[in-house]
Amino acid sequence: MNLTNSAAVFCHHVYEYEKGVRSLILHTGNREELPLIRSKLLKRKIPHVIYPVGEEKVNVFFGDASCVEVIRHIDKANLQDYTEEEDFILGILLGYDKTQQCERYLRKRQKIGELLAVEEICPLEEERLCLRLREA
Repeated sequence: MNLTNSAAVFCHHVYEYEKGVRSLILHTGNREELPLIRSKLLKRKIPHVIYPVGEEKVNVFFGDASCVEVIRHIDKANLQDYTEEEDFILGILLGYDKTQQCERYLRKRQKIGELLAVEEICPLEEERLCLRLREA
């Protein structure tokens, strides 16, 4: 069976999860691979949630039930829509360095705080500003 690079990476992610290397995995794959992805996760009884990313890709979160449940609770298909706090939580769940995640969070909050201090804006405009900062 010949696997695409993306499918091979997915299989390696499953291996890492099963060996306890990670509690939560985010795999971005091709939509055409969904049957393989779903089949493997269901067969192994691995909790997961899948979100579309554009026309051709999907984000597949899988791992420990409690970690996947946090992602379900956040319930945002686009990672750019995550608040700073949700982004922080996701990074920690994915196993990113805790200190770097703290520093990243504080930098993002400081940028927003500085911009809000300069001009008074309504809450809706504040959310738009946060989205623009995340895209930068």
